[in-house]
Amino acid sequence: MKHRIIFTACLVAPFLSTFAQLQPSKQTPESTELWSPIPRVVTAGTNTPALSGLTAPSDAIVLFDGKDLSNWVMAKDGVSAPKWTLQDGAMTVAGGTGDIQCKQQFEDFQLHIEFRTPAVVDGTGQGRGNSGIFMQGIYELQVLDNYNNPTYSNGQAGSIYKQKMPLVNACRKPGEWQSYDVIYTAPRFNKDGQMLFSPYITVLHNGIIVQNHTEIRGSTPYVGLPTVAPHGRGPIKLQDHGNPTSYRNIWVREL
Repeated sequence: MKHRIIFTACLVAPFLSTFAQLQPSKQTPESTELWSPIPRVVTAGTNTPALSGLTAPSDAIVLFDGKDLSNWVMAKDGVSAPKWTLQDGAMTVAGGTGDIQCKQQFEDFQLHIEFRTPAVVDGTGQGRGNSGIFMQGIYELQVLDNYNNPTYSNGQAGSIYKQKMPLVNACRKPGEWQSYDVIYTAPRFNKDGQMLFSPYITVLHNGIIVQNHTEIRGSTPYVGLPTVAPHGRGPIKLQDHGNPTSYRNIWVREL
């Protein structure tokens, strides 16, 4: 019996000690203050009347500042200079010139990009201001003029194409500049090529959330279901879908 009491006391003693450390009366405001590590300083961008969103913050990689297309190549070969036009600080695809992609490769990132569909409405449904922004060159965030222009919900502006419709339609009128702000987490694969973690995306369209930590189940094809293929880092790709669409103020922050 004596040994049992001693053994029980040995078990209870550490618990009582821990409990005493957790008593509110023993805590101070300083007990829960964390002084290290210290977040690094990033200078935020500034508002400007010429842009839909902020200028690039201090740690961003500027992919397009309206001056030239030196950070971009044709997606078909990853080498040729883009055939898109450059005018008034924007680059525009006129249709038939081909997809383009940035030279840099990314994994997890924050993306800001501004786009404009034509002021003169031409076409309906998917034939009106159609383009797309591909994360890592694979997963499409749809660009489309859906201002009073119905189409299938998982193919309208702000959708993860053919997978997830946007929470709301936040489109501005044709001819007005719009913005996407994206938080993207890339998929992870094991050595056998199996996807361990899906890609996830959060999208704000003109400051309104339209995708909230949405899982992307695989590729975003026009025909068929999503497919999964292992890959590493990849570029931001902009689609030529045959409709005139303009882009400007594109920057990325790696996460």
